Amino acid sequence: MKRSQINEIIADFRQLLDAYRWTLPKWANYSVEDFAQKPELAHWLQRHQMGWDVTDFGSGDFAARGLALFCLRNGVQSDPHSVPYAEKLLFVGPGQETPFHAHKIKLEDIINRGGGDLLFEFRPGPGAAGAIKLRCDGISHELEADEPLVLKPGESVTIPRGLYHRFYGHPGGESVLVGEVSQVNDDGSDNYFWDELPRFAQIEEDEAIILPLWNEVYGSQ
Repeated sequence: MKRSQINEIIADFRQLLDAYRWTLPKWANYSVEDFAQKPELAHWLQRHQMGWDVTDFGSGDFAARGLALFCLRNGVQSDPHSVPYAEKLLFVGPGQETPFHAHKIKLEDIINRGGGDLLFEFRPGPGAAGAIKLRCDGISHELEADEPLVLKPGESVTIPRGLYHRFYGHPGGESVLVGEVSQVNDDGSDNYFWDELPRFAQIEEDEAIILPLWNEVYGSQ
């Protein structure tokens, strides 16, 4: 991905957040230079994987397969003294897919906070069979593998550990503001993709960084 594209995606995401009156922590607006002046905060945020995140999963086509998100709070899976939960906001475009993946440690709720419909598909792990049972806002659902589940604004789904899932905005619909409430998230060790894919984008620096991603150096080293 080009840095210019990432800068534009974050700007679009911020416009969506403004439309839904979501206000982020003040460090969400920090530049590389700002973080260089606050190395303790920069190190803490990096360790907790908090902040901006934009990826195309190596697809080269962010609009078709990609995700932009902001992690507001998170613990550290290897640290028993950290907080045991995480919260994210996600920006999902029409027809834009986050590909099949599962988590072995993290249990999560995904919430459609507003905009268009959010579609999910599920698969049991390799070698598993049978119907997929899960709950949406406490209501029991039973689905076949790859059978779509539609979340309207305000609806949510609890995704059990080990269940492969993909999601995407309804093609032809509006962008979706998505929430995630979960146990501690670790994008380095607890993402298991159905197909082998990179979690983070390779970035071509064609213009200056406006807001750094959490996995980039904030000047804290």
